[in-house]
Amino acid sequence: MLKNIFILIILLMGTITSYTQQVKKSEGGNFLLKGGTLYTITRGVMQADLLIKDGKIADIGTNLNAAGAKVIDCTGKRIYPGFIDSGTRLGLAEIGSISLTNDYSELGDFIPHMKALTAVNPNSVSIPVTRVNGVTTVLAKPEGGRFPGTGALIDLHGYTPDQMYAGAEAVLLNYPSTGKRGRWDRRSDEDVKKDAEKAAKKLDDIWDKAVLYAKMDSTARADKKNMDSYNPQMDALLPVVRGQAKLFVEVNVKSDIESAIEWVKKRNIKAVFTGMAEGWRVADKLAAAGIEVITGPVLSIPGRENDKYDAAYTNAAKMHKAGVKVALRTNDAENVRNLPFNAGFAATYGMGVEEALKAITIVPAQIFGVADKYGSLEKGKVANLFIADGDPFEMKTRISHLFIRGWNVPLESRHTLLYDEFLERSPGLK
Repeated sequence: MLKNIFILIILLMGTITSYTQQVKKSEGGNFLLKGGTLYTITRGVMQADLLIKDGKIADIGTNLNAAGAKVIDCTGKRIYPGFIDSGTRLGLAEIGSISLTNDYSELGDFIPHMKALTAVNPNSVSIPVTRVNGVTTVLAKPEGGRFPGTGALIDLHGYTPDQMYAGAEAVLLNYPSTGKRGRWDRRSDEDVKKDAEKAAKKLDDIWDKAVLYAKMDSTARADKKNMDSYNPQMDALLPVVRGQAKLFVEVNVKSDIESAIEWVKKRNIKAVFTGMAEGWRVADKLAAAGIEVITGPVLSIPGRENDKYDAAYTNAAKMHKAGVKVALRTNDAENVRNLPFNAGFAATYGMGVEEALKAITIVPAQIFGVADKYGSLEKGKVANLFIADGDPFEMKTRISHLFIRGWNVPLESRHTLLYDEFLERSPGLK
């Protein structure tokens, strides 16, 4: 009996193996991308060769010394820096209806020390799906309470979260709302006001304690002593309180944005505002305050019934034209691949192609403080880039090669494998 069961298991394993589709490995080494049109982002468009060596862009020009490098013919094709999505749940969420596969929301209202990087799943099926559209880097961010945690900028290649880490983190704050949370919110106007005042006071109390903690920590360090107590929450806020890091403030409604502007100004906080669905309503105030913005998704519906149909489409353009530095995000998990199409809509509805490209390349790199390594095609930068046969904002455009940290990453995903499997079915249907 046991022998028969063992034989059955072996047969089943053989059957499973025979139908398993193998994903190709990334290819390392040096590469010469020859004869392409380079969209450098920071230095215009040029016809030149690009040499990838040791994971970086070693040189750009003609007649490059590329001994030992694999040559890739890019004639008639375009080369772009890898796109950066400035706000996602990629790597933190798999199946929305199964809580065990989602790790972007922890219990607690004040948990800035909870780092998203520790929860990133490098084997997420959504990562290869995302890469095929030229997205090479994303901010994986937690969601939840007032201070839901610390997001991490990651490259979409690697076996461990540490290998994927792109050198930047972001402490997040969900700014208190002053209005109702939606149509389902049945609170009275008085209750809404009381709850808003209570939330604002709680936020002020937290920040006052953080400022005091920073002073105590500085005094202890000056006296070459250690703090008596271990407080990971306050430790996580120290760089922000000291002005060494930015606070990423999620805020969307006009009245809340105006309140948040006053709050960060009063507290002397370096802030980046995220979400910003109604940023266009206060664009001039944002510009005057010098606040950087991450907005999106662009592919969205109006927030108010009386808004024009294109309110979300034109939002980024209106803020940019007012003088605000704007980056884009999808705020998604499985559809982060649609980042270039979000940017395409922003371009069409007033932002223009050049600025929309910047909003998903060099601008987020600047906001996250990694512009010396990411966001453009320049000598010495990390070799995150892709080769395409046309405008990446167009649905018909196809990407032929994608590099992350110099690795030639195969453009295979769950989608492409299923497509190939069923394109020529064997046995097929008659």
